[in-house]
Amino acid sequence: MLVEVCANSLQSALNAEKAGADRIELCSELGVGGITPSYGLLKSIKEQLSLPVHVLIRPRSGDFTYSDTEFEVMKRDIQLCVELGFAGVVSGVLNPDFTVDMDRTLKLLRMAGPLQFTFHRAFDWVRDPFAALAQLEEMGVDRILSSGQRPSAIEGIDLLGRLHIMATRCTIMPGGGIRQDNVLEFKKMGFEAIHLSGIKFHRNLDKKPGISMNSIKFLEEDEVAISDIGNIQNILKRVNSR
Repeated sequence: MLVEVCANSLQSALNAEKAGADRIELCSELGVGGITPSYGLLKSIKEQLSLPVHVLIRPRSGDFTYSDTEFEVMKRDIQLCVELGFAGVVSGVLNPDFTVDMDRTLKLLRMAGPLQFTFHRAFDWVRDPFAALAQLEEMGVDRILSSGQRPSAIEGIDLLGRLHIMATRCTIMPGGGIRQDNVLEFKKMGFEAIHLSGIKFHRNLDKKPGISMNSIKFLEEDEVAISDIGNIQNILKRVNSR
């Protein structure tokens, strides 16, 4: 069974390689489901790791339905991954009705060219996972990362098992809450690969800071936070008025 580690930093990736992982999915900000890592992190990973690395292509947190400008960013990020010589990318786009955006996902897949393509956990939002599986296989996606449309893969293991049996062209890769106390359940069911972070928290500070920089109001999955023209103009009017 292939073990893919979702690494959120250079140190996480180095630790995964040292531990004997088979592959890395590289991202940033696991707390929001991951977003595309920075150019500096991508370069450092290429310089210091020998493992195959697949890069998450997700320009922001929230939903998986993107504007034209966001989609252009995604295409540029994939182009960069091709130029830097990464082994694969991890991405996917949904329509507002929770179906696979076939047109845009196919465009990303074609831009990836020789790189392997994983359709990520946007799959866990699709209305009909079996129809989506057929669409993604026809498209030529290499694998689907999923928790079985449940909060964790162990809770969604029945659906994952059914998808695994039905899949003929792509690999179903369980991910989400896989740990040492449940990993053998996935091995027993014959999955070829699993996805996990292996995260353990480490304290850098002597004590907690006085205020939090985290803001839960920005963590909406059915809305996207965007700087508003009207809000900014109103503030500018006030500060510039005599």
